[in-house]
Amino acid sequence: MENIQLKKVTLNDIDQLQKIGRQTFFETFAESNTEENMKEYLEKSFSTEKLHSELSNTNSEFYFALEEDTVIGYLKINFGASQTELKDDKALEIERIYVLKEFHGKKVGQLLYEKAIQIAKETKADYVWLGVWEENHRALAFYKKNGFVEFDKHIFRLGNDEQTDIMMKLQLKL
Repeated sequence: MENIQLKKVTLNDIDQLQKIGRQTFFETFAESNTEENMKEYLEKSFSTEKLHSELSNTNSEFYFALEEDTVIGYLKINFGASQTELKDDKALEIERIYVLKEFHGKKVGQLLYEKAIQIAKETKADYVWLGVWEENHRALAFYKKNGFVEFDKHIFRLGNDEQTDIMMKLQLKL
């Protein structure tokens, strides 16, 4: 996929971010969750207000993967206090890597992942961490292939459903 470009997302891109965020989350999880829980999560997590707040946060960054001018995936990373859980100044969290289903297997996720690792190294992070739903076997295999190891679990709420996320870490420095 040599024609894939990565672009930092700005407030001007909020509509595209909302669209790709909702679409990729739905494609990934709709068949495993109730319609009500999906609807509630998509409305709350990808509301214009929430995305505006996240895009305005200097400790969070979003990147689009583009094929020509079409957004086909995205990455969200967090630093310091913006991390969803650990809030370690020496860490970078990959909160989201999502790619449209039609582009799965075409190295788009790998490009977004490599961007996150590049930023982690540039910011001198000691390690990168993330949470993956225990039922998302594709994502678990992807991160294991890239050297991540499990270190904990936490609960992720999707509507009224409590789900278990596997927390994974990639050590960059000893």
